[in-house]
Amino acid sequence: MSRTRHRSPTDWGWQLVAGGLALLFGLPLYWLFTSSLRPAGSPPPRTVEWFPHAATLTNYQRIFALAPFGHYLLNSLIVASLAVPLTLLTASLAGFAMARAPVPIQRSLLLFSVTLLLIPTAALWLPRYILFARLGLLDTWLPLLAPTLMGSNALYVLLFYWSFRRISPELFDAARLEGSSTFGLWWRIGMPLVRPTSLVVLILSFLAYWNDFLTPFLYLKSESRYLLPVGISLLHQMDTTQFPLLLAGAVIMTLPALVLFWAVQHTFWYEGRFSELAHTDEV
Repeated sequence: MSRTRHRSPTDWGWQLVAGGLALLFGLPLYWLFTSSLRPAGSPPPRTVEWFPHAATLTNYQRIFALAPFGHYLLNSLIVASLAVPLTLLTASLAGFAMARAPVPIQRSLLLFSVTLLLIPTAALWLPRYILFARLGLLDTWLPLLAPTLMGSNALYVLLFYWSFRRISPELFDAARLEGSSTFGLWWRIGMPLVRPTSLVVLILSFLAYWNDFLTPFLYLKSESRYLLPVGISLLHQMDTTQFPLLLAGAVIMTLPALVLFWAVQHTFWYEGRFSELAHTDEV
């Protein structure tokens, strides 16, 4: 028979604080959705409006009629579904290699990675554009996916490096004595132990590619290849006063990110609950 751990008043107090913060950050999302239900052409409300009087879903139908939003949404999903797994693969391999390298090499690579984080992204636009133009890759999705071959961002590599570095070297040495290959050490031992880091990199990389506007705007010329952020910009250029239509497009763009956060939140909750039950004293 196991002994159930009772929550102290401090635990309930922290839960109330967390719930209040979640409600505070959820209010803009609620306002975003309710404002998208206002009739098209309506100006922003002058006072706090918790729910529009003439709520309608026609704005969501109109944006798909004004622009091929379904095609833009599909393009964004395809690019994100390709970029996120490739980012996880390359960033985790690079982080694992850094963690397993000798200490002097680790320090050099760590300094190099931090230096890369200090370089402004805007400084890379022109060199990348010239490079992809000479390679004949403009107006394709390859320039969008090219950063995934290098981990997409040095921060993701560092996150995996710090996580792999916390794993006991004796665990890898024992697996090596059992005949495991380097790839087996990474896949069978390293990756299961850094699952929280993988989830964090998954969220960050998905948001980076899902919300990216400048990269598709620079490299894509054909409307059939546009992604959702560019499509919302085109909708804004059609009529800058149609706020309900623009907010309906923003809701469509925000929804996949919310679903991903919800799924990952439940994963963290189950892992935390399992860890809590594993540490519960048994009589």
